[in-house]
Amino acid sequence: MTLTNEQIINAHRAIGVIDSGVGGLTVVKEISKLMPHESVVYFGDTAHMPYGPRSYEEVRGFVFQMIEFLRHQEIKILIVACNSATAAGLSYYQKASDLPVLGVIEPGVRAALNGSSSGRIGVIGTTGTINSSEYEKALRRQNGSLHIVSKACPLFVLLVENNLVDTPEAKRVAHEYLDPLVREEIDTLILGCTHYPLMTELIQNVVGPSVQLINSADEIAAEVGEILNKGNMINPLNSEKPRFRFFVSGSPTPFEEVGSKLLNRSVKAYQVTLPSTS
Repeated sequence: MTLTNEQIINAHRAIGVIDSGVGGLTVVKEISKLMPHESVVYFGDTAHMPYGPRSYEEVRGFVFQMIEFLRHQEIKILIVACNSATAAGLSYYQKASDLPVLGVIEPGVRAALNGSSSGRIGVIGTTGTINSSEYEKALRRQNGSLHIVSKACPLFVLLVENNLVDTPEAKRVAHEYLDPLVREEIDTLILGCTHYPLMTELIQNVVGPSVQLINSADEIAAEVGEILNKGNMINPLNSEKPRFRFFVSGSPTPFEEVGSKLLNRSVKAYQVTLPSTS
């Protein structure tokens, strides 16, 4: 097979993923399943996590710093794998970049609309994501008659980041957050934070088997594949071993522990200091 210069260049470029912490690794996992020959560069802003309580301006500042860092890492597409960061200003990042930039809200919305039979949809996320109403607005643009119930679940991120998902406290917190949504008789629940799929078993046990959980990670991976194919940017070298590079702004150790468990592979992260925007 004869490759063009552009194809050869893109064979060595990576998919860039940014998040406030480990949550975006759920996206990395799905990308690796769908496109096993693609390399990934990941930045988790663990020093400033969680993003949910922060102002949109502050979150955008952190995101732009991560984007600037990844610009020098030879990436061909960028995924903002954080719902709070997406809600804070996806259009800002897209305008400032010459690469395709994807968020996580629209893919989740499409999956929820396809999955719900009753039109009763729940949305859980960080305080920032829920306060933005971005999911609700996106859902209502497609169907104005939906019954939408939203709930901020800020402690979920901390439970995931501190590896406390399998604890009695996590179960208590999950019931406190989710029981009101169950009483609303939702049939679909959007996990509006990339950390939340790491709690899938617990969340499903609380809401019951009749509620479909929407994990936008697999939807995002599919969309990335479509964009790379259309743009002739897919890695054509099936024999090339993909590279995974992980960077964090805080201590690497907690990230490595959770990341190795999630990805089922050894994860080595390198610390990069991002200045505070405050």
